[in-house]
Amino acid sequence: MDAENNSAAPKVAPGNRKKSAAGKTPAHTSHQERVQDVEGLNKQLRANVSLVGRILGEVLQEQGGARLLEKVEEVRKQSIELRGAFSPKAQCLLLDQTAELELDLAFQLVRAFTMYFHLVNIVEEHGRLRTLEAREQVSWPQPRGESIAEALATLKEEGVNAEAVRRLLYRMLVEPVFTAHPTESRRTTTLQHLRQIFRLVEQLDSLTLTPLMRQEAEDELRREITVLWQSDEIRASKPTPLLEVANTLYYFEQSIYEMIPKLYHDFEIALRQNYPGEEFPLPPFLRFNSWTGADRDGNPHITPAITAQTARWHKDTILQLYLSSLEKLTRYLSTSSRQVPVSKELYESLANDRRRMPTLAINLEKTYIYEAYRQKVAFIQERLRVTLVANQTASRIALEAQKSGIPTSQAGTGLADDPQVHQMIYHTPEELLADLAVLDESLRINGGQRIADGLLANFITQVQVFGFHLAGLEVRQHSKRHAQALTEIFARYGVCGDYAALPEAERFALLEREVANPRPLLPPLLDFSPTTNETVEIFRVMKRMQQEVSHEICENYVISFTHQPSDVLAVVLLAKEAGLWSADSSLVHIVPLFESVEDLQQAPAMMLKLFHVPLYRAGLDSFHGLQEIMIGYSDSNKDGGFLTSNWELYKAQHTLAEMCKTEGVDLRLFHGRGGAIGRGGGPANRAIMAQPHGSLGGRLKMTEQGEVVFARYSNPRIAHRHLEQVTNAVLRASLSPTIRTARDEYEEKHTNIMERLSAEALRAYRALVYENPHFHTYFLQATPINEISQLNMGSRPVSRGVGNSIEELRAIPWVFSWTQNRHYLPGWYGLGSALQEYLKQDGWKLGEEGTEKENSPALENLREMYQHWPFFHTVLTNAQQSLGSADLNIARLYAQLVSDEAIRREIFGEIEAEYRRTVTGILLITGQKAILDNSPVLQRSTRLRNPYVDPLSYVQVGLLRRLRHESGPSVIDEDQARCAKMLDIILHSINGIAAGVQTTG
Repeated sequence: MDAENNSAAPKVAPGNRKKSAAGKTPAHTSHQERVQDVEGLNKQLRANVSLVGRILGEVLQEQGGARLLEKVEEVRKQSIELRGAFSPKAQCLLLDQTAELELDLAFQLVRAFTMYFHLVNIVEEHGRLRTLEAREQVSWPQPRGESIAEALATLKEEGVNAEAVRRLLYRMLVEPVFTAHPTESRRTTTLQHLRQIFRLVEQLDSLTLTPLMRQEAEDELRREITVLWQSDEIRASKPTPLLEVANTLYYFEQSIYEMIPKLYHDFEIALRQNYPGEEFPLPPFLRFNSWTGADRDGNPHITPAITAQTARWHKDTILQLYLSSLEKLTRYLSTSSRQVPVSKELYESLANDRRRMPTLAINLEKTYIYEAYRQKVAFIQERLRVTLVANQTASRIALEAQKSGIPTSQAGTGLADDPQVHQMIYHTPEELLADLAVLDESLRINGGQRIADGLLANFITQVQVFGFHLAGLEVRQHSKRHAQALTEIFARYGVCGDYAALPEAERFALLEREVANPRPLLPPLLDFSPTTNETVEIFRVMKRMQQEVSHEICENYVISFTHQPSDVLAVVLLAKEAGLWSADSSLVHIVPLFESVEDLQQAPAMMLKLFHVPLYRAGLDSFHGLQEIMIGYSDSNKDGGFLTSNWELYKAQHTLAEMCKTEGVDLRLFHGRGGAIGRGGGPANRAIMAQPHGSLGGRLKMTEQGEVVFARYSNPRIAHRHLEQVTNAVLRASLSPTIRTARDEYEEKHTNIMERLSAEALRAYRALVYENPHFHTYFLQATPINEISQLNMGSRPVSRGVGNSIEELRAIPWVFSWTQNRHYLPGWYGLGSALQEYLKQDGWKLGEEGTEKENSPALENLREMYQHWPFFHTVLTNAQQSLGSADLNIARLYAQLVSDEAIRREIFGEIEAEYRRTVTGILLITGQKAILDNSPVLQRSTRLRNPYVDPLSYVQVGLLRRLRHESGPSVIDEDQARCAKMLDIILHSINGIAAGVQTTG
């Protein structure tokens, strides 16, 4: 299969690549040579795509026969021709041909195009890394674009002094939060095979391979592609919560743990280079969190026992990674006391270790008689090993207790209760860091600074970042669950007859009294309904995990669908009952999540009311006055549409930041973004630069979901690049006077225009999605939503409730459905109407010829907003990304699945008209000739990918039509088997389209 849309892929002769400036450092390579190297990478990328395409073609012929390869080539060429000269008649012919394929052949066709995208995505990922390295050479000695060094260099040029940077560093925190949101449609097995293929592509790009070595690598690549072809691509059953946990931990084990020291090292070097002579203590500015195994909102499979097991699994994983690092450190630290002195503190520390571990001490005296550093590392290893065994024993005891019906919070701890074990284990990461500091100081005062700056410094950084928790577990629950639990509890003890029926003011007053009441409300043994018991038990488990795993393991509790102040005080009360919240020593951040447009608008007033509750404020003060607030991009988009969601989120951040500043509260905003534009996606650094003034302050917390996690964290170098771009943006957005001035000036100048645009966008969006009685029918029939719900992507249901209404539907399948049918509606709908309404004052009618105006103040305002206001520029840029991926010719095929012709014409007609208004308006404002002219790389990639995605869409549409026509309760067994086969092919096509467009939801 060929990626360049015409001839068959040429073979790449072993060893026949032009050798560039191999072996030369940037200092010895001319600028022209380096530019030529970058240009040559594009040719190499095409060669690699051709290579995997050729091998895939060989595998297809070998595994599926000549007929399969011929059909793949036939459909591919027809799709390319259609893209070159569209014809409705030719499209219908191709649709009919694919719809009439024998099911076995259709299945293989879908798999062939899906595998092609998996392989091309891997090759492009490798190409991005090569391009990044080449660009760094081209820019040398200037820092690489969007790096930490570039951010600091820019800030220094703008007059930001060292003290301002130092103040920011003391509070700076970048927190990626991994979630189990079901947006990764590929099996873990598939991802592992793709990692191996990446390694082989990387190996084949080496200039040092001999012809024989190259041939062997190609043979191994051929084997991997064959294994991938013979493997199941979609899951046979939904992943369990613990499997989701394992998938998350995979990224820490394979990529993140290894990458972290380099990111910190880069930061330290950049600080020294840009502010020479200044001291910059670099505290741990990076922290990871996870919802996997702890997010119970709408997921009945996440129990307190699962969360406890996950917490211990986190500790188990990081301790094993530490033990592996210490093995390397043992080999590295061969410094002998016969060559250089050793500090008194190290000898004293070793004496303490010998008393604690006498048997090990005897062996070490024999093995490392003059090597004090190796002795100390061995003692550290033993203490960590015992800590690991104690943690694993506690996990086993908890599982046995669970089988016996004992609540997780009351299970025994095992080895940790043994006095001898208790004195050997590391209770906190601070104890481990103290031992490492002894090694570090001894090396530095005895001529070993370079040695200390190597593996030891790397390991210290890793311990500072990951502690004993690896990543903090954030518990999330729906606000309704807390109200239901308290209704039952209050009624049981005569506190209140029907809490759920109380008006908000009475709820709030009651909760204030109960939070202040010193008497326990709950008994040690819970005997309420199972739902209430579980709601209460998770707080007790959080407390216990803080005590046994790490104080950082369960610090955050997120309340989804926070509507009113009582939703927060309800959690305060439940946390207080578990010993997690008090005016003196609160142990948990209670994080309200605002998701709908209405809730975002009410958030500042709601939080202000809470800040004026003395006990609530006292609890915040125990966290240094820190209040974390989460804002949801996905549900606000589904509720209010693309433009209104973006604007209400922007306003909420600005207003919350101003209010918290006035109240003396330290605000940390948590951004609940997804991968797709319709869920707050897009380049993270672009989003950061568009944040309102005062909302960042050196802190960024954001969710990383599904396919985004694989794209950003599966490779250590790509993970490094992603996080350095994020850090670059946080530094610049927090400190740059240039950015701040432009942002403030144009925000103040154009707020009224944005209000007007947002109001019209909201009207247009809700008129279609919520007020048109036919839209729900269109959505169910013109998208594969019912089939998506049968994909085993995640452990949680696709809807929060039992119905199939749009209100109940989760945002992920909502966006996923519009991506599959190529409408991409959540990423742009309503924007065109908003631009039209504003421009009509000057006589414009978007999408209509002859309405152009030479002098249009309204258009000039919009152009100024686009050119100078980062927020508006980002909105239009993100909308272009969605519009560039949307395809009305393919979308029309999905619309034809709607059985009622009147509904089909009405709804698709409105969508098509809005699409044309939006495209016309954006091109007017930006001055572009075509969508994505501002992003030629993405534009070209979309153009090249579309002819390969289209066949998957044709098969999907054809089979959806057949399946809906043939399926039903009265069909015979033979027909049921055929329908099951058609559904299986559709599910595979969903996976393939997701791989082709590189997004799900």
